[in-house]
Amino acid sequence: MPTIAVLNQKGGAGKTTIAINLAHSLQLEGHKVLLVDSDPQGSARDWNEENGGGVIPVVGLDRETLPKDLAAISSGYDYVVIDGAPQIARLAAAAVKAADMVIIPCQPSPYDIWAAADLVDVIKARQDVTDGKPKVAFVVSRAIKNTKLGKEILEALDGYKLPVFKSSTTQRVAYPTTAAEGKTVFIEPESEAAREIMAIREEIKGCLNA
Repeated sequence: MPTIAVLNQKGGAGKTTIAINLAHSLQLEGHKVLLVDSDPQGSARDWNEENGGGVIPVVGLDRETLPKDLAAISSGYDYVVIDGAPQIARLAAAAVKAADMVIIPCQPSPYDIWAAADLVDVIKARQDVTDGKPKVAFVVSRAIKNTKLGKEILEALDGYKLPVFKSSTTQRVAYPTTAAEGKTVFIEPESEAAREIMAIREEIKGCLNA
């Protein structure tokens, strides 16, 4: 049962958007998926309430005991996706400890790149004592296509010496619109937004299976 944590200690990076849509994407493949909201703000839980719990099972686990709590409830699931907490280092560390893979969404902004430094340190420290676990990769989020800034972020992220996915999310109205309705971009499965999420999903699966 792979556990995928979507983490960034800077708010507004697109973390919850990716976590929700990724979880639904995996579910649509026929997998049994649990979405864990480890953010005390409860954005994923608010989204789940908006749809009456009718899309994906969502639980709130926003304590430092996340790995232990998760082990107690995750039996029978094919995937667990964790929507991580921004700005709370101890909760981020708990999510890293529970994860098989960490995805770090990063907007094409120098502030987002700088903000990732502490999280990268936590992940690398964990990898040093666990034979390289969890796997980790950056994913560019909310990019504006064909802009110089989008290319520059890839060069800046290279300084962390961690993989950067080829797939990304771009600024699309579909993401906030569907979230506000308690839905995902897969209400239109052939949309460009849905294709972006599926591309991220496939890169994650490739990393997990490598």
